[in-house]
Amino acid sequence: MSAVRTGSTPVARPSAGLIPARDMAVIWVLLAAAFVAILNETTMGIAIPHLITDLGITPLAAQWVTSAFMLTMAVVIPITGFLLRRFTTRQMFLGAITLFSVGTLVAALAPGFLVLLVGRVVQASGTAVMMPLLMTTIMNLVPASSRGRMMGRVSIVMSLAPAIGPTMSGFLLDHFGWRAIFVVVLPIALIAMFIGWRWLTNVGETMRAPIDVLSVVLSAFGFGGLVFGLSQIGSLGTGAGWAPMMVALAVGVVGLVLFLWRQVLLQRRDAALLDLRVFGSKDFSLSMIQMFLLSLAFFGSITVIPLFLQDALELKALEAGLIVLPGALAMGLLGPVIGRIYDSHGTRILLIPGSILAASMLWLFTTVTVDSSIWLVLAAQTLLSVGLALSFTPLFTASLASLKPKFYSYGSAVIGTVQQVAGAAGIAVMVAVFTGIVNAGGGTEVPEAVAAGTRTSVTIGAVIATVTIIGAFLIRKPEDDDEGAPPHAAH
Repeated sequence: MSAVRTGSTPVARPSAGLIPARDMAVIWVLLAAAFVAILNETTMGIAIPHLITDLGITPLAAQWVTSAFMLTMAVVIPITGFLLRRFTTRQMFLGAITLFSVGTLVAALAPGFLVLLVGRVVQASGTAVMMPLLMTTIMNLVPASSRGRMMGRVSIVMSLAPAIGPTMSGFLLDHFGWRAIFVVVLPIALIAMFIGWRWLTNVGETMRAPIDVLSVVLSAFGFGGLVFGLSQIGSLGTGAGWAPMMVALAVGVVGLVLFLWRQVLLQRRDAALLDLRVFGSKDFSLSMIQMFLLSLAFFGSITVIPLFLQDALELKALEAGLIVLPGALAMGLLGPVIGRIYDSHGTRILLIPGSILAASMLWLFTTVTVDSSIWLVLAAQTLLSVGLALSFTPLFTASLASLKPKFYSYGSAVIGTVQQVAGAAGIAVMVAVFTGIVNAGGGTEVPEAVAAGTRTSVTIGAVIATVTIIGAFLIRKPEDDDEGAPPHAAH
């Protein structure tokens, strides 16, 4: 038996890969919160056409409903590595779920686009804590020999949200309007809050150290400037000029460089907001490059595809939501199998076919037209999801397993930051390209123009995804670390 500190109370942890019921209860509470957050995040992509019509905004403005969410997460997530070591599990959870619930209420009552955007930003501030908290907790509680299996089981629950989200969103949009999405999510969040308040216990040790405010400011300017600058690409064709984009990108680059420099100085005395020593691991660094490219290609593409389904193929929102349902379910059902394969055989047997499959399906989407079969799109979307399932589970597990336990919270924060920044950048670039081509072809009322915009924008994702095939051959499963694993869990 070994022990981890939960606040001031040590909790016994068994050997031989078993997980105590009390530890599993903590993981399931965090999974419930992650389910709510992912459900919320996946409902809005399909709502963009409705927001454009109901609020009288452009597609470029509407994409900020998703981009602002991801951008806020990219700014907040770097802070979570520090916060997870500064505050208890219970404090972090209750703070995050409260922020999420308040943001959901604001969005549900929003009288216009700007207030809706504020609600989404507040939601994202809470959501940003959920995944790093979940991943860090799993790494602290689950023996090394069972981490792949646990990530696989986690994927079952986490895939339910993407499966339900777009379909639920489509039904609500068709019958009640976009506000109903937030009205449905709010009580689920409140239930998760009550469960966490009632039963959640603390995991891991805390430290006492002041947060570096300058690092927070530099993080906001760095990541915010980069993504905002990328989003301005779509404004170039409207006479906005290059100046706003170039200024934003310059601010972003300078802010990011100063942020990284600041972290290098602070980590010498273990006071960094985001400890960059995690990149001292080759496996972690390679995994982050792979995850950045996959997220860049994936999130941009799945934002454009619903626009194609509704404006080019002229499907209703509910029908468009049903298109993504089989893929999300497949990701969940394959989770346990993928986890066991990872534990037994490592990464390459999963990453290589996964990256090939994801890239191939994105190339298939570059051939769509207004006459494309709905069944072909459904099959491609499902296989794309399978390819991503084969990629993300081993990347999450292998990257964190390559770190020492003291760096788990920072590694989780880096994973979330990379995923969200890449996703926001992918959405900004692909929607900008999509909008430019659609406007040049006559607008969203012209299905052929929408199809042309889809083909061109998804081509960007397909090219990026093709590069990940190379990375799949380079990433390996780290050897079980005796320092990070409970006794008898290492091989």
